[in-house]
Amino acid sequence: MTEDFSLDTLKNQAYHITEEFIKITGLRKGQLLVIGCSTSEVLGHQIGSFSSAEAGQAIFDGMFQSAAAHGIELAAQCCEHLNRALIIEATTAAKRNLEIVNVVPQPKAGGSFATAAYHTFSHPAATEKITADAGIDIGDTLIGMHLKQVAVPVRLSVSTLGNAKVVYARTRPKYIGGERAHYNTELS
Repeated sequence: MTEDFSLDTLKNQAYHITEEFIKITGLRKGQLLVIGCSTSEVLGHQIGSFSSAEAGQAIFDGMFQSAAAHGIELAAQCCEHLNRALIIEATTAAKRNLEIVNVVPQPKAGGSFATAAYHTFSHPAATEKITADAGIDIGDTLIGMHLKQVAVPVRLSVSTLGNAKVVYARTRPKYIGGERAHYNTELS
């Protein structure tokens, strides 16, 4: 860990990012937030080259603390070595009728962030596909495949976590019907 990015600093940054994101997007209790995180990128290295279990746990702890306080369900995306599978609570899988797959992420096969989720959740489960309401991508982990179809970029006051670029997205229902249609602005 470098002096600039202590574990406490990473946890606090992750917490504040999640708090601001929830406030700006209006995520509600029971909605699903997918997060992908490269601890290598956070620590200033190329994705997949410098996994840090300690950094993964600190970042997950900060984000989980915020999400749990708002009743937001989390999905932690694994790395490409596990085909970007997701770690979720078993209750989330049951409620959403998701197919469970059998894998236990490790720092070098799944990623440190997903490993932290697996060891923190009460009853962790893995699934291959979800359609999340919103997402946070830390370090170019490519979470877009797990968002509902119409993703909308979100701008926050913070665009990095450690050395990693952070990209935020929420989703909205599709607009259908053409020029004569009227839309519910509360859903946009």
